[in-house]
Amino acid sequence: MKIERGLAWSETQSGFEAADGTRLFYRSWMPLAPRSGAPRALVFLHRGHEHSGRIGTLVEQFGFHGDWAFAYDARGHGYSPGERGSAPSFATMVEDLDTFVRHICSKHGFSIEDVLVVANSVGAVVAATWLHDYAPRVRGLVMAAAAFAIKLYVPLAKPGLRFARRFKPELFVTSYIRPTMLTHSAEQARAYQEDPLIAKSISAQILLELADTAQRIVHDAAAIDTPVLMLAADQDYVVHEAPQKLFFDRLSSPMKRYLRLQRCRHAIFYEEDTSVAMQASRSFIDECFAAKPPSPVRFAAADREGQGAQHYAALLNNQTGNALTRAWFGLQRNMLKVMGPLSDGMKIGLRHGFDSGESLDYVYRNQAGGKLGFGGMMDRGYLDAVGWRGIRMRKVQMQQMLAEQIAAHQGPGPVRILDIAAGSARYVLETIKRFQDREIEVTLCDYEQHNLDQAKKLAEKLQIGARIEYCRRDAFSADSYQGQEGRYDIAVISGLYELFSDNSLVLQSLRGVAASLREGGSLLYTGQPWHPQLDMIAYTLTNHRGEPWRMRPRAQAEMDGLVDLAGCRKLKTRIGLEGIFTVSLAEKGAAPGAGD
Repeated sequence: MKIERGLAWSETQSGFEAADGTRLFYRSWMPLAPRSGAPRALVFLHRGHEHSGRIGTLVEQFGFHGDWAFAYDARGHGYSPGERGSAPSFATMVEDLDTFVRHICSKHGFSIEDVLVVANSVGAVVAATWLHDYAPRVRGLVMAAAAFAIKLYVPLAKPGLRFARRFKPELFVTSYIRPTMLTHSAEQARAYQEDPLIAKSISAQILLELADTAQRIVHDAAAIDTPVLMLAADQDYVVHEAPQKLFFDRLSSPMKRYLRLQRCRHAIFYEEDTSVAMQASRSFIDECFAAKPPSPVRFAAADREGQGAQHYAALLNNQTGNALTRAWFGLQRNMLKVMGPLSDGMKIGLRHGFDSGESLDYVYRNQAGGKLGFGGMMDRGYLDAVGWRGIRMRKVQMQQMLAEQIAAHQGPGPVRILDIAAGSARYVLETIKRFQDREIEVTLCDYEQHNLDQAKKLAEKLQIGARIEYCRRDAFSADSYQGQEGRYDIAVISGLYELFSDNSLVLQSLRGVAASLREGGSLLYTGQPWHPQLDMIAYTLTNHRGEPWRMRPRAQAEMDGLVDLAGCRKLKTRIGLEGIFTVSLAEKGAAPGAGD
Protein backbone atom coordinates (compact mmCIF):
# COMPACT_ATOMS: atom_id res chain seq x y z
CA MET A 1 0.00 0.00 0.00
CA LYS A 2 1.42 3.38 -1.04
CA ILE A 3 0.43 6.79 0.28
CA GLU A 4 1.76 10.07 -1.12
CA ARG A 5 3.27 12.18 1.67
CA GLY A 6 3.46 15.75 0.47
CA LEU A 7 5.86 16.19 -2.40
CA ALA A 8 8.92 14.58 -0.81
CA TRP A 9 8.08 10.97 0.08
CA SER A 10 5.92 8.06 -0.92
CA GLU A 11 4.71 6.16 2.15
CA THR A 12 4.48 2.37 2.04
CA GLN A 13 2.95 0.10 4.67
CA SER A 14 4.29 -3.43 5.08
CA GLY A 15 5.47 -6.00 7.61
CA PHE A 16 8.58 -7.92 8.64
CA GLU A 17 9.20 -11.20 10.41
CA ALA A 18 10.61 -10.89 13.91
CA ALA A 19 13.07 -13.50 15.18
CA ASP A 20 10.26 -15.53 16.77
CA GLY A 21 8.19 -15.50 13.56
CA THR A 22 5.79 -12.75 14.65
CA ARG A 23 4.99 -10.39 11.79
CA LEU A 24 5.25 -6.75 12.86
CA PHE A 25 3.79 -3.78 11.01
CA TYR A 26 5.96 -0.96 9.67
CA ARG A 27 5.89 2.11 7.48
CA SER A 28 8.55 3.34 5.08
CA TRP A 29 8.92 6.73 3.47
CA MET A 30 10.72 6.55 0.12
CA PRO A 31 12.23 9.84 -1.08
CA LEU A 32 10.81 10.90 -4.44
CA ALA A 33 14.07 12.70 -5.18
CA PRO A 34 16.79 10.51 -3.57
CA ARG A 35 20.14 12.09 -2.81
CA SER A 36 23.05 11.01 -4.97
CA GLY A 37 25.48 8.44 -3.65
CA ALA A 38 24.82 5.73 -1.09
CA PRO A 39 21.23 5.73 0.24
CA ARG A 40 20.70 6.80 3.84
CA ALA A 41 17.97 5.86 6.28
CA LEU A 42 16.47 7.39 9.41
CA VAL A 43 14.79 4.85 11.68
CA PHE A 44 12.26 6.32 14.13
CA LEU A 45 11.19 4.53 17.32
CA HIS A 46 7.90 5.66 18.83
CA ARG A 47 7.31 6.22 22.54
CA GLY A 48 5.62 3.72 24.81
CA HIS A 49 1.84 3.54 24.26
CA GLU A 50 2.18 5.02 20.75
CA HIS A 51 2.61 3.70 17.18
CA SER A 52 4.31 4.46 13.86
CA GLY A 53 1.32 6.37 12.50
CA ARG A 54 2.43 9.37 14.56
CA ILE A 55 5.88 9.40 12.95
CA GLY A 56 4.84 10.75 9.52
CA THR A 57 4.73 14.36 10.73
CA LEU A 58 8.18 13.92 12.29
CA VAL A 59 9.62 12.74 8.98
CA GLU A 60 8.39 15.98 7.42
CA GLN A 61 9.64 18.12 10.31
CA PHE A 62 13.11 16.62 10.23
CA GLY A 63 13.11 17.46 6.54
CA PHE A 64 15.75 15.14 5.10
CA HIS A 65 13.99 15.02 1.74
CA GLY A 66 16.55 12.87 -0.02
CA ASP A 67 16.67 10.17 2.65
CA TRP A 68 14.53 7.16 3.43
CA ALA A 69 12.65 6.99 6.73
CA PHE A 70 11.22 3.98 8.57
CA ALA A 71 9.14 3.30 11.67
CA TYR A 72 7.55 0.10 12.96
CA ASP A 73 4.85 -0.59 15.50
CA ALA A 74 6.40 -2.28 18.51
CA ARG A 75 4.64 -5.53 19.37
CA GLY A 76 1.54 -4.84 21.43
CA HIS A 77 1.23 -1.39 19.80
CA GLY A 78 -0.54 -0.01 16.74
CA TYR A 79 -1.14 -2.64 14.08
CA SER A 80 1.44 -5.09 15.40
CA PRO A 81 0.05 -8.16 17.22
CA GLY A 82 0.23 -8.89 20.92
CA GLU A 83 -1.64 -7.82 24.00
CA ARG A 84 -1.69 -4.03 24.17
CA GLY A 85 1.31 -2.65 26.03
CA SER A 86 2.97 -6.03 26.34
CA ALA A 87 5.74 -8.14 24.81
CA PRO A 88 7.39 -11.48 25.68
CA SER A 89 10.22 -9.50 27.30
CA PHE A 90 12.05 -6.20 27.04
CA ALA A 91 14.94 -8.12 25.45
CA THR A 92 12.51 -9.19 22.71
CA MET A 93 11.75 -5.54 22.01
CA VAL A 94 15.46 -4.86 21.56
CA GLU A 95 15.84 -7.91 19.32
CA ASP A 96 12.92 -6.65 17.22
CA LEU A 97 14.85 -3.45 16.53
CA ASP A 98 17.91 -5.42 15.48
CA THR A 99 15.82 -7.63 13.20
CA PHE A 100 14.05 -4.62 11.69
CA VAL A 101 17.25 -2.75 10.84
CA ARG A 102 18.77 -5.86 9.29
CA HIS A 103 15.53 -6.32 7.33
CA ILE A 104 15.53 -2.85 5.78
CA CYS A 105 19.26 -3.02 5.05
CA SER A 106 18.78 -6.31 3.24
CA LYS A 107 15.64 -5.23 1.40
CA HIS A 108 16.77 -1.77 0.31
CA GLY A 109 20.54 -2.16 0.13
CA PHE A 110 21.50 0.19 2.98
CA SER A 111 24.84 -0.17 4.64
CA ILE A 112 24.43 -0.28 8.42
CA GLU A 113 26.85 2.66 8.58
CA ASP A 114 24.29 4.75 6.66
CA VAL A 115 21.50 4.20 9.18
CA LEU A 116 20.73 6.68 11.97
CA VAL A 117 18.15 6.14 14.73
CA VAL A 118 15.81 8.69 16.31
CA ALA A 119 14.08 7.44 19.47
CA ASN A 120 11.87 8.89 22.19
CA SER A 121 11.24 7.74 25.78
CA VAL A 122 11.01 3.92 26.04
CA GLY A 123 12.14 3.74 22.41
CA ALA A 124 15.32 5.57 23.42
CA VAL A 125 16.11 2.91 26.04
CA VAL A 126 15.44 0.19 23.46
CA ALA A 127 17.89 1.93 21.10
CA ALA A 128 20.55 2.45 23.79
CA THR A 129 20.31 -1.21 24.82
CA TRP A 130 20.65 -2.20 21.17
CA LEU A 131 23.81 -0.12 20.85
CA HIS A 132 25.24 -1.71 23.99
CA ASP A 133 24.26 -5.35 23.44
CA TYR A 134 24.32 -5.74 19.65
CA ALA A 135 26.91 -3.04 18.83
CA PRO A 136 25.52 -2.11 15.38
CA ARG A 137 27.68 0.32 13.42
CA VAL A 138 24.93 2.85 12.88
CA ARG A 139 25.93 6.40 12.11
CA GLY A 140 24.36 7.87 15.23
CA LEU A 141 21.46 8.03 17.70
CA VAL A 142 19.16 10.88 18.70
CA MET A 143 17.62 10.20 22.12
CA ALA A 144 14.69 12.29 23.31
CA ALA A 145 13.60 12.09 26.99
CA ALA A 146 15.10 8.63 27.47
CA ALA A 147 13.04 6.62 29.98
CA PHE A 148 15.95 5.31 32.04
CA ALA A 149 13.96 6.00 35.22
CA ILE A 150 10.20 6.51 35.06
CA LYS A 151 8.55 8.68 37.68
CA LEU A 152 6.11 6.27 39.33
CA TYR A 153 5.23 8.68 42.18
CA VAL A 154 3.78 5.90 44.36
CA PRO A 155 6.24 5.03 47.18
CA LEU A 156 7.89 1.61 46.79
CA ALA A 157 6.10 1.18 43.47
CA LYS A 158 8.68 -1.17 41.90
CA PRO A 159 9.01 -3.51 44.91
CA GLY A 160 5.22 -3.50 45.11
CA LEU A 161 4.89 -4.49 41.47
CA ARG A 162 7.47 -7.26 41.87
CA PHE A 163 5.54 -8.60 44.84
CA ALA A 164 2.16 -8.33 43.07
CA ARG A 165 3.46 -10.25 40.05
CA ARG A 166 4.09 -13.26 42.30
CA PHE A 167 0.31 -13.61 42.51
CA LYS A 168 -0.63 -12.13 39.14
CA PRO A 169 2.20 -12.54 36.61
CA GLU A 170 0.16 -10.92 33.82
CA LEU A 171 -0.40 -7.72 35.81
CA PHE A 172 -0.88 -4.50 33.81
CA VAL A 173 -0.43 -0.90 34.93
CA THR A 174 -2.60 1.90 33.55
CA SER A 175 -0.75 5.08 32.68
CA TYR A 176 -1.36 7.98 35.04
CA ILE A 177 -0.16 10.47 32.44
CA ARG A 178 -2.71 12.89 30.99
CA PRO A 179 -2.06 14.23 27.47
CA THR A 180 -1.52 17.74 28.84
CA MET A 181 1.37 16.39 30.94
CA LEU A 182 3.15 15.38 27.73
CA THR A 183 3.07 18.64 25.82
CA HIS A 184 2.12 22.29 26.05
CA SER A 185 0.41 21.99 22.65
CA ALA A 186 -3.36 21.71 23.01
CA GLU A 187 -3.58 20.38 19.45
CA GLN A 188 -1.06 17.60 20.07
CA ALA A 189 -2.64 16.75 23.41
CA ARG A 190 -6.02 16.39 21.73
CA ALA A 191 -4.57 14.25 18.92
CA TYR A 192 -2.99 11.96 21.52
CA GLN A 193 -6.22 11.73 23.52
CA GLU A 194 -8.36 10.90 20.48
CA ASP A 195 -5.98 8.41 18.81
CA PRO A 196 -7.71 4.99 19.01
CA LEU A 197 -4.44 3.10 18.48
CA ILE A 198 -2.70 4.50 21.54
CA ALA A 199 -2.53 1.92 24.32
CA LYS A 200 -3.06 3.35 27.80
CA SER A 201 -1.63 0.39 29.76
CA ILE A 202 1.73 -1.32 30.01
CA SER A 203 2.67 -4.77 31.23
CA ALA A 204 4.17 -4.69 34.72
CA GLN A 205 6.71 -7.25 33.52
CA ILE A 206 7.88 -4.93 30.74
CA LEU A 207 7.91 -1.95 33.09
CA LEU A 208 10.15 -3.79 35.57
CA GLU A 209 12.42 -5.26 32.90
CA LEU A 210 12.73 -1.78 31.38
CA ALA A 211 13.88 -0.45 34.76
CA ASP A 212 16.37 -3.29 35.30
CA THR A 213 17.80 -3.02 31.79
CA ALA A 214 18.04 0.77 31.98
CA GLN A 215 20.04 0.49 35.20
CA ARG A 216 22.46 -1.92 33.52
CA ILE A 217 22.87 0.25 30.41
CA VAL A 218 23.42 3.45 32.37
CA HIS A 219 26.00 1.68 34.54
CA ASP A 220 27.89 0.33 31.52
CA ALA A 221 27.35 3.23 29.11
CA ALA A 222 31.12 3.48 28.58
CA ALA A 223 30.79 0.45 26.28
CA ILE A 224 28.96 2.67 23.76
CA ASP A 225 31.00 4.88 21.43
CA THR A 226 28.34 5.62 18.81
CA PRO A 227 27.65 9.36 18.25
CA VAL A 228 24.73 10.35 20.49
CA LEU A 229 22.56 13.45 20.84
CA MET A 230 20.50 13.54 24.04
CA LEU A 231 17.51 15.86 24.36
CA ALA A 232 16.11 16.28 27.88
CA ALA A 233 12.98 18.18 28.87
CA ASP A 234 13.06 20.64 31.77
CA GLN A 235 9.39 19.97 32.67
CA ASP A 236 9.27 16.21 32.26
CA TYR A 237 6.50 14.64 34.38
CA VAL A 238 7.25 11.15 33.07
CA VAL A 239 10.98 10.41 33.49
CA HIS A 240 13.84 11.56 35.71
CA GLU A 241 16.63 13.58 34.11
CA ALA A 242 19.53 12.53 36.37
CA PRO A 243 19.99 9.03 34.82
CA GLN A 244 19.96 10.60 31.35
CA LYS A 245 22.81 12.91 32.30
CA LEU A 246 24.71 10.08 34.01
CA PHE A 247 24.35 7.93 30.88
CA PHE A 248 25.62 10.81 28.75
CA ASP A 249 28.60 11.48 31.01
CA ARG A 250 29.67 7.82 30.87
CA LEU A 251 29.39 7.46 27.09
CA SER A 252 32.69 6.85 25.29
CA SER A 253 31.32 8.50 22.15
CA PRO A 254 33.83 10.98 20.67
CA MET A 255 30.83 12.89 19.28
CA LYS A 256 28.12 13.46 21.87
CA ARG A 257 25.78 16.33 22.68
CA TYR A 258 23.42 17.00 25.61
CA LEU A 259 20.71 19.62 25.34
CA ARG A 260 18.25 20.52 28.10
CA LEU A 261 15.20 22.05 26.43
CA GLN A 262 13.41 24.89 28.19
CA ARG A 263 9.63 24.95 28.67
CA CYS A 264 9.47 21.43 27.31
CA ARG A 265 7.60 18.35 28.48
CA HIS A 266 8.14 14.65 27.81
CA ALA A 267 6.83 14.44 24.22
CA ILE A 268 9.73 16.54 22.97
CA PHE A 269 8.99 16.22 19.26
CA TYR A 270 5.29 16.98 19.79
CA GLU A 271 5.74 20.16 21.81
CA GLU A 272 4.24 23.57 21.09
CA ASP A 273 7.63 24.82 19.95
CA THR A 274 9.96 22.16 18.52
CA SER A 275 12.30 24.54 16.71
CA VAL A 276 15.26 24.16 19.11
CA ALA A 277 14.97 20.35 19.28
CA MET A 278 14.60 20.05 15.52
CA GLN A 279 17.50 22.35 14.75
CA ALA A 280 19.77 20.51 17.18
CA SER A 281 18.72 17.17 15.69
CA ARG A 282 19.22 18.27 12.08
CA SER A 283 22.67 19.71 12.82
CA PHE A 284 23.70 16.57 14.70
CA ILE A 285 22.46 14.26 11.93
CA ASP A 286 24.30 16.31 9.30
CA GLU A 287 27.45 16.13 11.41
CA CYS A 288 27.11 12.36 11.84
CA PHE A 289 26.74 11.69 8.14
CA ALA A 290 29.55 14.12 7.27
CA ALA A 291 31.99 12.25 9.52
CA LYS A 292 33.69 9.13 8.23
CA PRO A 293 32.69 5.97 10.13
CA PRO A 294 35.45 5.20 12.65
CA SER A 295 37.91 2.42 11.92
CA PRO A 296 37.87 -0.76 14.03
CA VAL A 297 41.61 -0.21 14.54
CA ARG A 298 40.66 1.81 17.64
CA PHE A 299 39.63 -1.39 19.42
CA ALA A 300 43.11 -2.90 19.28
CA ALA A 301 44.15 -0.75 22.25
CA ALA A 302 40.90 -1.10 24.22
CA ASP A 303 42.61 -3.50 26.64
CA ARG A 304 44.91 -0.66 27.73
CA GLU A 305 42.62 2.35 27.45
CA GLY A 306 39.13 3.22 28.60
CA GLN A 307 36.96 2.53 31.62
CA GLY A 308 36.97 -1.27 31.24
CA ALA A 309 40.77 -1.35 31.19
CA GLN A 310 40.90 0.89 34.26
CA HIS A 311 38.56 -1.36 36.24
CA TYR A 312 40.54 -4.43 35.20
CA ALA A 313 43.78 -2.76 36.35
CA ALA A 314 42.12 -2.02 39.68
CA LEU A 315 41.07 -5.68 39.95
CA LEU A 316 44.63 -6.81 39.30
CA ASN A 317 45.81 -4.56 42.13
CA ASN A 318 42.99 -5.55 44.52
CA GLN A 319 41.75 -1.96 44.54
CA THR A 320 38.08 -2.33 43.59
CA GLY A 321 35.29 -1.92 46.10
CA ASN A 322 36.16 -0.93 49.67
CA ALA A 323 37.81 -2.60 52.65
CA LEU A 324 34.49 -3.93 53.95
CA THR A 325 33.46 -5.61 50.68
CA ARG A 326 36.93 -7.07 50.18
CA ALA A 327 36.81 -8.47 53.72
CA TRP A 328 33.42 -10.01 52.98
CA PHE A 329 34.76 -11.61 49.80
CA GLY A 330 37.74 -12.90 51.77
CA LEU A 331 35.37 -14.57 54.22
CA GLN A 332 33.49 -16.15 51.29
CA ARG A 333 36.79 -17.41 49.85
CA ASN A 334 37.71 -19.10 53.13
CA MET A 335 34.22 -20.58 53.51
CA LEU A 336 34.50 -21.93 49.97
CA LYS A 337 37.72 -23.75 50.82
CA VAL A 338 36.10 -25.37 53.86
CA MET A 339 32.55 -26.03 52.65
CA GLY A 340 33.07 -26.10 48.87
CA PRO A 341 34.22 -29.76 48.66
CA LEU A 342 30.75 -30.81 49.83
CA SER A 343 29.37 -29.52 46.50
CA ASP A 344 30.33 -31.54 43.41
CA GLY A 345 30.48 -28.41 41.24
CA MET A 346 32.51 -26.35 43.68
CA LYS A 347 34.85 -29.30 44.24
CA ILE A 348 35.58 -29.42 40.50
CA GLY A 349 36.12 -25.67 40.43
CA LEU A 350 38.51 -25.79 43.39
CA ARG A 351 40.49 -28.60 41.77
CA HIS A 352 40.56 -27.58 38.10
CA GLY A 353 39.56 -23.91 38.13
CA PHE A 354 36.10 -22.41 37.91
CA ASP A 355 36.70 -21.41 34.28
CA SER A 356 38.06 -24.84 33.26
CA GLY A 357 36.55 -27.18 30.73
CA GLU A 358 35.66 -29.60 33.53
CA SER A 359 33.71 -26.88 35.36
CA LEU A 360 31.88 -25.79 32.23
CA ASP A 361 30.95 -29.34 31.32
CA TYR A 362 29.53 -29.83 34.82
CA VAL A 363 27.57 -26.57 34.53
CA TYR A 364 26.21 -27.68 31.15
CA ARG A 365 24.95 -30.97 32.63
CA ASN A 366 23.12 -28.98 35.34
CA GLN A 367 22.61 -31.95 37.67
CA ALA A 368 23.24 -30.95 41.28
CA GLY A 369 25.19 -33.32 43.49
CA GLY A 370 27.05 -33.27 46.77
CA LYS A 371 27.70 -34.86 50.15
CA LEU A 372 25.63 -35.02 53.32
CA GLY A 373 22.48 -33.64 51.71
CA PHE A 374 23.54 -30.07 52.44
CA GLY A 375 26.20 -30.34 49.73
CA GLY A 376 23.51 -31.01 47.13
CA MET A 377 21.59 -27.92 48.25
CA MET A 378 24.76 -25.85 47.99
CA ASP A 379 25.41 -27.28 44.55
CA ARG A 380 21.94 -26.36 43.35
CA GLY A 381 22.47 -22.78 44.45
CA TYR A 382 25.88 -22.80 42.76
CA LEU A 383 24.46 -24.06 39.46
CA ASP A 384 21.65 -21.49 39.61
CA ALA A 385 24.02 -18.52 39.84
CA VAL A 386 23.23 -15.95 37.15
CA GLY A 387 26.58 -16.49 35.40
CA TRP A 388 26.11 -20.25 35.09
CA ARG A 389 22.52 -19.84 33.91
CA GLY A 390 23.89 -17.45 31.30
CA ILE A 391 26.53 -20.00 30.29
CA ARG A 392 23.83 -22.63 29.71
CA MET A 393 21.83 -20.20 27.59
CA ARG A 394 25.00 -19.43 25.64
CA LYS A 395 25.40 -23.12 24.92
CA VAL A 396 21.85 -23.33 23.56
CA GLN A 397 22.37 -20.26 21.38
CA MET A 398 25.72 -21.53 20.10
CA GLN A 399 24.19 -24.89 19.22
CA GLN A 400 21.29 -23.19 17.43
CA MET A 401 23.62 -20.99 15.40
CA LEU A 402 25.97 -23.88 14.60
CA ALA A 403 23.05 -26.05 13.50
CA GLU A 404 21.82 -23.25 11.24
CA GLN A 405 25.21 -22.95 9.57
CA ILE A 406 25.53 -26.71 9.07
CA ALA A 407 22.04 -26.89 7.58
CA ALA A 408 22.78 -23.95 5.26
CA HIS A 409 26.04 -25.41 3.96
CA GLN A 410 26.08 -26.12 0.25
CA GLY A 411 28.82 -27.82 -1.65
CA PRO A 412 29.96 -31.13 -3.01
CA GLY A 413 32.32 -31.86 -0.11
CA PRO A 414 31.82 -32.37 3.61
CA VAL A 415 31.11 -29.62 6.12
CA ARG A 416 34.45 -28.93 7.78
CA ILE A 417 34.27 -27.52 11.31
CA LEU A 418 37.12 -26.18 13.46
CA ASP A 419 36.85 -25.58 17.22
CA ILE A 420 40.03 -23.92 18.47
CA ALA A 421 39.40 -24.39 22.23
CA ALA A 422 36.89 -27.20 22.44
CA GLY A 423 37.14 -28.26 26.07
CA SER A 424 34.96 -31.38 26.24
CA ALA A 425 33.29 -30.18 22.99
CA ARG A 426 29.83 -30.99 24.31
CA TYR A 427 28.05 -28.23 22.37
CA VAL A 428 29.70 -29.22 19.07
CA LEU A 429 29.26 -32.97 19.48
CA GLU A 430 25.64 -32.72 20.63
CA THR A 431 24.91 -30.52 17.62
CA ILE A 432 26.48 -32.72 14.96
CA LYS A 433 24.71 -35.72 16.50
CA ARG A 434 21.56 -34.28 14.91
CA PHE A 435 23.25 -34.27 11.49
CA GLN A 436 24.24 -37.93 11.24
CA ASP A 437 22.90 -37.90 7.68
CA ARG A 438 25.41 -35.23 6.63
CA GLU A 439 29.06 -35.67 5.74
CA ILE A 440 30.91 -33.73 8.44
CA GLU A 441 34.56 -33.45 9.40
CA VAL A 442 35.43 -31.89 12.76
CA THR A 443 38.78 -30.75 14.15
CA LEU A 444 38.69 -30.35 17.93
CA CYS A 445 41.63 -28.48 19.42
CA ASP A 446 42.52 -27.75 23.03
CA TYR A 447 45.55 -26.84 25.09
CA GLU A 448 44.84 -29.59 27.64
CA GLN A 449 45.09 -33.26 26.65
CA HIS A 450 42.64 -34.09 29.46
CA ASN A 451 39.94 -32.06 27.71
CA LEU A 452 40.57 -33.82 24.40
CA ASP A 453 40.34 -37.18 26.14
CA GLN A 454 37.00 -36.16 27.63
CA ALA A 455 35.78 -35.01 24.21
CA LYS A 456 36.76 -38.35 22.69
CA LYS A 457 34.84 -40.24 25.40
CA LEU A 458 31.77 -38.09 24.80
CA ALA A 459 31.95 -38.66 21.03
CA GLU A 460 32.09 -42.41 21.62
CA LYS A 461 29.20 -42.24 24.05
CA LEU A 462 27.10 -40.26 21.54
CA GLN A 463 28.15 -42.64 18.74
CA ILE A 464 29.08 -39.77 16.47
CA GLY A 465 29.45 -40.83 12.86
CA ALA A 466 31.40 -37.76 11.74
CA ARG A 467 35.12 -37.89 11.20
CA ILE A 468 36.76 -36.24 14.22
CA GLU A 469 40.37 -35.13 14.57
CA TYR A 470 41.70 -34.35 18.07
CA CYS A 471 44.63 -31.92 18.18
CA ARG A 472 46.51 -30.53 21.14
CA ARG A 473 47.11 -26.92 20.15
CA ASP A 474 47.52 -23.48 21.66
CA ALA A 475 44.72 -21.27 20.30
CA PHE A 476 46.97 -18.19 20.64
CA SER A 477 49.97 -19.58 18.77
CA ALA A 478 50.39 -18.77 15.09
CA ASP A 479 51.93 -22.24 14.62
CA SER A 480 48.54 -23.81 15.41
CA TYR A 481 47.07 -22.54 12.15
CA GLN A 482 49.92 -23.18 9.74
CA GLY A 483 48.99 -25.53 6.92
CA GLN A 484 45.26 -25.06 7.61
CA GLU A 485 44.69 -22.13 5.25
CA GLY A 486 41.25 -22.11 3.64
CA ARG A 487 40.40 -25.57 4.94
CA TYR A 488 37.28 -24.98 7.05
CA ASP A 489 33.69 -23.95 6.36
CA ILE A 490 32.86 -23.13 9.98
CA ALA A 491 35.07 -22.07 12.88
CA VAL A 492 33.87 -22.00 16.48
CA ILE A 493 35.39 -19.93 19.30
CA SER A 494 33.36 -20.38 22.47
CA GLY A 495 34.17 -19.20 25.98
CA LEU A 496 37.84 -18.53 25.22
CA TYR A 497 38.57 -14.87 24.62
CA GLU A 498 36.47 -13.89 27.64
CA LEU A 499 39.24 -15.37 29.80
CA PHE A 500 42.04 -13.22 28.34
CA SER A 501 42.33 -9.43 28.46
CA ASP A 502 45.20 -8.99 25.98
CA ASN A 503 43.80 -7.87 22.62
CA SER A 504 47.05 -8.53 20.77
CA LEU A 505 46.77 -12.21 21.72
CA VAL A 506 43.11 -12.34 20.73
CA LEU A 507 43.78 -10.61 17.42
CA GLN A 508 46.65 -12.98 16.60
CA SER A 509 44.38 -15.93 17.31
CA LEU A 510 41.51 -14.47 15.26
CA ARG A 511 43.77 -13.90 12.28
CA GLY A 512 44.88 -17.51 12.42
CA VAL A 513 41.27 -18.67 12.58
CA ALA A 514 40.23 -16.39 9.72
CA ALA A 515 43.10 -17.71 7.59
CA SER A 516 41.85 -21.24 8.25
CA LEU A 517 38.40 -20.40 6.86
CA ARG A 518 37.53 -20.55 3.19
CA GLU A 519 36.23 -17.38 1.54
CA GLY A 520 32.67 -16.89 2.71
CA GLY A 521 33.23 -19.27 5.63
CA SER A 522 31.40 -18.73 8.91
CA LEU A 523 32.95 -17.68 12.21
CA LEU A 524 30.90 -18.32 15.36
CA TYR A 525 32.23 -16.56 18.45
CA THR A 526 31.09 -15.71 21.94
CA GLY A 527 31.49 -12.54 23.95
CA GLN A 528 31.06 -11.29 27.49
CA PRO A 529 30.22 -7.58 27.34
CA TRP A 530 29.66 -7.29 31.09
CA HIS A 531 29.16 -9.29 34.27
CA PRO A 532 27.31 -8.26 37.45
CA GLN A 533 29.64 -10.23 39.77
CA LEU A 534 33.12 -9.30 38.57
CA ASP A 535 34.46 -8.33 42.00
CA MET A 536 32.99 -11.33 43.80
CA ILE A 537 34.47 -13.72 41.23
CA ALA A 538 37.88 -12.02 41.30
CA TYR A 539 38.18 -12.09 45.08
CA THR A 540 36.59 -15.48 45.67
CA LEU A 541 37.20 -17.92 42.78
CA THR A 542 40.31 -19.25 41.07
CA ASN A 543 40.88 -19.95 37.38
CA HIS A 544 42.43 -22.93 35.60
CA ARG A 545 45.91 -21.62 36.42
CA GLY A 546 45.16 -21.54 40.14
CA GLU A 547 45.15 -17.73 40.16
CA PRO A 548 42.32 -15.35 41.16
CA TRP A 549 39.76 -15.40 38.34
CA ARG A 550 39.92 -11.81 37.17
CA MET A 551 37.97 -10.95 34.03
CA ARG A 552 37.87 -7.90 31.80
CA PRO A 553 34.51 -7.79 30.03
CA ARG A 554 35.04 -6.98 26.36
CA ALA A 555 32.36 -4.67 24.96
CA GLN A 556 30.50 -6.18 22.03
CA ALA A 557 31.70 -3.37 19.78
CA GLU A 558 35.29 -4.16 20.79
CA MET A 559 34.87 -7.89 20.14
CA ASP A 560 33.27 -7.24 16.75
CA GLY A 561 36.01 -4.75 15.90
CA LEU A 562 38.74 -7.35 16.53
CA VAL A 563 36.84 -9.82 14.35
CA ASP A 564 36.67 -7.16 11.64
CA LEU A 565 40.40 -6.50 11.87
CA ALA A 566 41.01 -10.22 11.39
CA GLY A 567 39.17 -10.13 8.05
CA CYS A 568 35.63 -11.16 8.99
CA ARG A 569 32.47 -9.09 9.39
CA LYS A 570 29.72 -9.70 11.89
CA LEU A 571 26.32 -10.58 10.46
CA LYS A 572 24.25 -11.02 13.61
CA THR A 573 24.36 -11.41 17.38
CA ARG A 574 22.17 -13.22 19.87
CA ILE A 575 21.97 -11.89 23.41
CA GLY A 576 22.00 -14.14 26.46
CA LEU A 577 20.58 -13.85 29.95
CA GLU A 578 20.70 -10.24 31.19
CA GLY A 579 23.09 -9.43 28.34
CA ILE A 580 26.03 -11.09 30.10
CA PHE A 581 27.01 -13.38 27.21
CA THR A 582 26.55 -13.13 23.45
CA VAL A 583 26.90 -15.46 20.48
CA SER A 584 27.72 -13.90 17.11
CA LEU A 585 28.08 -14.95 13.48
CA ALA A 586 30.60 -13.39 11.12
CA GLU A 587 31.55 -14.13 7.54
CA LYS A 588 35.04 -14.16 6.10
CA GLY A 589 35.60 -11.76 3.25
CA ALA A 590 32.27 -9.93 3.56
CA ALA A 591 34.00 -6.63 4.25
CA PRO A 592 37.50 -6.97 5.70
CA GLY A 593 38.34 -4.19 8.11
CA ALA A 594 42.12 -4.49 8.27
CA GLY A 595 42.61 -1.89 5.59
CA ASP A 596 40.01 0.60 6.87
